[in-house]
Amino acid sequence: MAPLTIDPPLLNSSNPWCTTLDQLQELYNSSHTGAVTTRTSLLKGFLHDSSQHQFAFYNPTSLRASQPNVDQGGTLDQTGSLNTLGYSPLPLEEYLTFVKKISESLPNAPKEDHKHYKPMIISVTGSAEEIVQSYQLISHQQAHVRMALAMEINLSCPNIPGKPPPAYSSTSLLEYLQALKTEIGTQLQGREHPHEGHTHIPIGIKTPPYTYHDQFQALITALQESAKMEPTHLPCPISFITATNTLGSSLLLTPTTEKSSTSDHAYPVFSHTLNSATGTGVGGLAGAPLHPLALGNVYTIKGLLFQCKELEGVRVIGVGGVEDADGYRRMRAVGASAVGVGTALGRRGVGVFEEIWRAVG
Repeated sequence: MAPLTIDPPLLNSSNPWCTTLDQLQELYNSSHTGAVTTRTSLLKGFLHDSSQHQFAFYNPTSLRASQPNVDQGGTLDQTGSLNTLGYSPLPLEEYLTFVKKISESLPNAPKEDHKHYKPMIISVTGSAEEIVQSYQLISHQQAHVRMALAMEINLSCPNIPGKPPPAYSSTSLLEYLQALKTEIGTQLQGREHPHEGHTHIPIGIKTPPYTYHDQFQALITALQESAKMEPTHLPCPISFITATNTLGSSLLLTPTTEKSSTSDHAYPVFSHTLNSATGTGVGGLAGAPLHPLALGNVYTIKGLLFQCKELEGVRVIGVGGVEDADGYRRMRAVGASAVGVGTALGRRGVGVFEEIWRAVG
């Protein structure tokens, strides 16, 4: 399907620090981002409660954490992050409005020069039917903005109670891929020259951290099977894979000291650092501690894609613990076509992209 060009091959991942128009505009204005990703949205938004949906930065050695929900908080050594967040409280339509406003801020140029504007990746989630609706809305918006648009489907969030990430199951993945392929075929149907006058929006999947071979194989099998589905003249609908999202089932504990009721002896008591919708404080781990696992995921996925001729064109965006030029180089070395930054953006702001790119040279 349609390729996604990211130049320079450096961008933000979908995260809390790309939620608002101001945040997205600042990311877009940076000359050191080759694309901008929005925070994952639903058609109708997500009910956000800051007393339950939280994030913090922490030191991977001592596990000392920053104050929850403070952007650019913590200390220099707090290179890890943990979050109990859900999706964006803003609905998809609001992000499409943001995209339109950013487009209107761009300098006028002939239409043939619009390819020089960096693309925006709209991160979405929901049921298969809702993803098709999202694709329709994004496709419609493409005609009204100057930059290229893409859709990233987040099928990997570990923080939603009762909703396991669909990207762990071939069957669940195929439901989404079939729905999207059918929609693309419908949009092209009846055209004498199907690809004339139609802009196909590149589609990507954001995957969870995989930890054993069968999980990787389930992803590849679903992509291969989608290439065989009706309409058979169309290939697999996926252009890129973003690997990887946060690692779920992670917990930070904060020590406090309490005195015994029967003596003056003090003893340590541990409580969860963050609150959560489940009341456990368990959430998704990211930042430096995730980096080796993310590298392994990118390396393995890229290797499996390379073995499948029908999937050779699928690119991988590497995400997980990249905060400097060395992290960027490592991601590129294992096959990432572009590299995403999340926790380091939250810790250090948009300037982190200039720091990385200048050091890459």
